[in-house]
Amino acid sequence: MTSEQKVSDREIDVMSANLAKLEALQERMAKALAKRKPIRTDLQGPGQDLFLKAAAAWMSETMNNPTRMVEHQVGWWGKTLSHYAEAQKRLARGDMTPPPDETPTDRRFSNPLWETHPFFNFIKQQYMMNSEAMVNVVADTEAMDEKDRKRLDYFTRQIVDMMAPTNFLATNPDALEQALKTEGQSLVDGLENFVRDLEANDGEVVVSLADKSAFTVGENLATTQGSVVYRNAYFELIQYAPTTPKVHRTPMLIFPPWINKYYILDMTERNSLVKWVVDQGYTLFVVSWINPDASFKDVTLENYVEHGFLEAIDQVKTITGEQKINVTGYCIAGTTLSLTLAHLKRIGDKSVKSATFFTTLTDFSDTGEVGVFLDEDFLGGLEAEAAQNGVMKSLFMSRTFSYLRSRDLIYTPAIRTYMMGEAPPAFDLLYWNSDGTNLPGKLAVEYLRGLCQRNEFVTSGYRLFGAPVNIKDVDVPLCAVACETDHIATWRASYSGVRKMGSKNKTFILSQSGHIAGIINPPSKKKYGHYTNPDLTLASEDWRAGADFNEGSWWPRWESWLAAKSGAMVKARTPGDSTHPVICAAPGTYVTANPKL
Repeated sequence: MTSEQKVSDREIDVMSANLAKLEALQERMAKALAKRKPIRTDLQGPGQDLFLKAAAAWMSETMNNPTRMVEHQVGWWGKTLSHYAEAQKRLARGDMTPPPDETPTDRRFSNPLWETHPFFNFIKQQYMMNSEAMVNVVADTEAMDEKDRKRLDYFTRQIVDMMAPTNFLATNPDALEQALKTEGQSLVDGLENFVRDLEANDGEVVVSLADKSAFTVGENLATTQGSVVYRNAYFELIQYAPTTPKVHRTPMLIFPPWINKYYILDMTERNSLVKWVVDQGYTLFVVSWINPDASFKDVTLENYVEHGFLEAIDQVKTITGEQKINVTGYCIAGTTLSLTLAHLKRIGDKSVKSATFFTTLTDFSDTGEVGVFLDEDFLGGLEAEAAQNGVMKSLFMSRTFSYLRSRDLIYTPAIRTYMMGEAPPAFDLLYWNSDGTNLPGKLAVEYLRGLCQRNEFVTSGYRLFGAPVNIKDVDVPLCAVACETDHIATWRASYSGVRKMGSKNKTFILSQSGHIAGIINPPSKKKYGHYTNPDLTLASEDWRAGADFNEGSWWPRWESWLAAKSGAMVKARTPGDSTHPVICAAPGTYVTANPKL
């Protein structure tokens, strides 16, 4: 037998094996898709009224300003036809070099073939021209209300990103090269990854962002030593073991957001805010929220304030024997902490000595990119979904936030995993990002309508325990940390809320980076810096223009601020007390509960 025959036989064997795998994968895919539950159409895109408004605005522009609309059309046609003609002319004379390429640099097109290969370069240039035309026409549609135009711009960009040639196998040179290099194995592996994601999510396409087998909460995540010292239906209270012989008298209680698990604050040892705070000499408590199921359908935001925030504050006071504590709220928990503080002010309760807010919105007059989902079309769908199922499933929240950064959190991971056949990376932050929780249905609707949509906390007052509370009632000393590129809680909106709070002692810190990386920014990394400016009477842009830039993490700056409000040093406290025996070791049981709905 010749070497050519051996190679041919080997190739046939590989092909036969892959065909068998594909057949088995197709059967698994069919079974997984059969489990998919229908999703309401009003949760999958904006209402038809937005497109009707867009069509009406386009017609109005055409009638009232035909020159501008003609310029758009002629400009696009001119670029497209000129590029096509030049490409055809070169091919006709056997010139395989692409025409001049003046399209902007885009990291999606980093493969050299996008610049050198006539086919791929033609596809790329045409896509970039079409994208530019679509975005520009929306930007110049003046006959639309500004809010509607922003929504139209957002969803137009979503369509543009979805139709990128890199998202399709036939027009992705990286994926094609990988398929040739691996003799098609990458495509088989990619389909395996795709089917596995379908099976894990009951037929829904939710691309895995991280290797889930690489992490286990309590083993290599959330490992700071501590104990659950209190538990009710809403949360487990974790008290961390001291690492210093003495601690500040005033304890610290952190409320993480209940949209995700608390261990974002206690990832690995090298980037754990929890461990760092404990190492600075503080008695630290952290709330670990329950992952709600349909039994929480009637739970309200008021219930979370009463049985979550107020209860946790009381328990920390009882365990430590202190009359006042320091509190911190992250994201949505910071918003709810603000409501709680305003309520405490109203009833004359001075349990809170100081408050810290991480990436917190309290003034929703500017909702940023998230605002595109706060119109009646989406909120009506979410309200109906919540009424039907009792909860807002984690799927909807994770998809919403993922589409705010669709290139990074949807398309790039999908290309890598499904088309290139690569395993998801072992990345702790992305693992946590995928570990979402459900929200009680009624609470979610109250939050979205009363706070986000109607901005009642800043305007008429948000009703809590029978009376309105207002942002100006938040008068404890406070420190707020916002993040420069945060797409969920924009720093300008966060700053606006802080300015409207009634406290006479305010500190505002602007960290580099985004919603997560800007907060989980340990000093040892020496990565992101931060901005400070004591003059909070300035408008946001003026504050930023006059701010000092500081190298390194904001953690030490915050700790200096916190130390001044945490009292003298006392003997370190061990978790629990005579009335609060240790229930179990941290991270507890609520953090790993994922109820099936």
